[in-house]
Amino acid sequence: QLGGQHSAKLLLASVDFADIVAYQQAGDWQAAGDHLAQLAAGLEYAGADAILIATNTMHKVADEIQAAVQVPLLHLVDATAEAVKAQGLATVGLLGTQFTMSDGFYSRRMQQQGVRTLVPSETQQAEIHRVIFDELCLGRFEAEAKAYYLDVIEDLRTQGAEGVILGCTEIGLLLKPEDCALPLFDSAEIHAHSAVDFVLQC
Repeated sequence: QLGGQHSAKLLLASVDFADIVAYQQAGDWQAAGDHLAQLAAGLEYAGADAILIATNTMHKVADEIQAAVQVPLLHLVDATAEAVKAQGLATVGLLGTQFTMSDGFYSRRMQQQGVRTLVPSETQQAEIHRVIFDELCLGRFEAEAKAYYLDVIEDLRTQGAEGVILGCTEIGLLLKPEDCALPLFDSAEIHAHSAVDFVLQC
């Protein structure tokens, strides 16, 4: 945004994803929240002006993380809702991990921002979730998975979805805007742009 030789000043706490997956599979969201909250506090101590959680699912514990720091947590769902509304849409489909699609934390916050979300069926959610963890997270991007996701998106379109949120950072590696007739909202990209906007306004 600034051009020239400028580059972003970043503080990064990169976790071992296997640890996070273990918390998720055990349903121990308290431990997951504590883990990330400690990291966020460390980033604040190191001088961060704001905190981002670079994942959709772990926004399930966003309140716990925000409570651990004084600087703002830039919430991915809020940024995504703003992007959806900027295109004049009110109802969108949501793809992500089963936690993101079924637990309600994502949809409730979207609703608070004036955006209605539609989610796939339980069977579809299970397969979307499996593909994320068994394929996308391992660097596998199969044509069969893409076709399945596009079929799910078509189902959501027939239910009234005007666009689709890619509510998992890996899905944007599988699906591109040109693959789909509906607008795609890559939450990871949107979140990053919102962070840039925040910093440039400081």
